[in-house]
Amino acid sequence: MTVQGAEALRNQLDRLKSVERPRIVSAIATAREQGDLRENAEYQYAKEEQGFIEGRILELNGKLSNAQVIDITQIPETGKVIFGTTVLLMNLDDEEEVSYRIVGDEESDIKQNKLSVYSPIARGLIGKEIGDIVSVKTPGGEVEYEICEIKHI
Repeated sequence: MTVQGAEALRNQLDRLKSVERPRIVSAIATAREQGDLRENAEYQYAKEEQGFIEGRILELNGKLSNAQVIDITQIPETGKVIFGTTVLLMNLDDEEEVSYRIVGDEESDIKQNKLSVYSPIARGLIGKEIGDIVSVKTPGGEVEYEICEIKHI
């Protein structure tokens, strides 16, 4: 994963531990004070949310401990598309330009133009150079892109 992706996961983990966990413990304590726990919907909901939060904490701890963090700014530019690079593409059909950053699965977000390294577009781009034309199969049909720029940012 990228440095930014690892930082985002650490921030989420810190928030879960320092904000969400204490909030849910407090909600459980408040719900317990109301009496019969078998018919207490607030208690049941709080326990369910606690299970979700604890599960997510374990998941994030596991991902961070097993992650291989790559700082793309420390890798010499070779002119090839690799994990972590930002690629400016031009759609050859409509000449529209789009920029994508190739990131790990956990970081991918198409709304922020972050593509998973395992996505069809990213897999088609990996190893290519500026000026190369890449043909990508999409649900709307085959699309051809020309690689205009590769940045290590």
